Amino acid sequence: MDALSAAVMLFLIMDPLGNLPVVMSMLKHLEPKRRRIVLIRELIVALVVMFSFLFAGEHILGFLNLRQEAVGIAGGLILFLIALKMIFPQPGGVAGLAAGEEPFLVPLAIPMIAGPSVLASLMLLANQDATRMTDWSLALLVSWAITVCILMLNELLMKLLGERGLKALERLMGMLLIMLAVQMLMDGIANYLMSVAG
Repeated sequence: MDALSAAVMLFLIMDPLGNLPVVMSMLKHLEPKRRRIVLIRELIVALVVMFSFLFAGEHILGFLNLRQEAVGIAGGLILFLIALKMIFPQPGGVAGLAAGEEPFLVPLAIPMIAGPSVLASLMLLANQDATRMTDWSLALLVSWAITVCILMLNELLMKLLGERGLKALERLMGMLLIMLAVQMLMDGIANYLMSVAG
């Protein structure tokens, strides 16, 4: 996987368009200036958490004695399940906050932006090729920066696309993610079969 594919994958998993209505509903009671400050703070916290998993991921997998093939197959399955939820969304959303309460770490930074699937994918990338940490870091930064732009322009995007448009885009992103998930699964299985045969 190259850096561009990794950036696209991470962006699709972060799913800023799908999270947009939830983010807006969580921050609607705050003043516009305070809303931006809270959003920037949560995005920065999410980035720090994601970078921590990217650089510590290889050590965690080594400690658990997990083979690269197992991580690849598991990553593909996780992405596949996430993609299905994007295409067929379930009723109900993120745990609600009390009226007037400001989100801190949970649920905006974790798990909405730096969710378990993003963290698992970062660990997978680090384990896949530890010599390309610069590529993976760049991919993470690019996907995070696009997510920041989308979430910071939340009101404008909601007006332009509407709720139906956002749902349609999220389903399209889900389809792309399914293709990436299937490719990861096939690569993981192929690598396992080669290691057994060779």
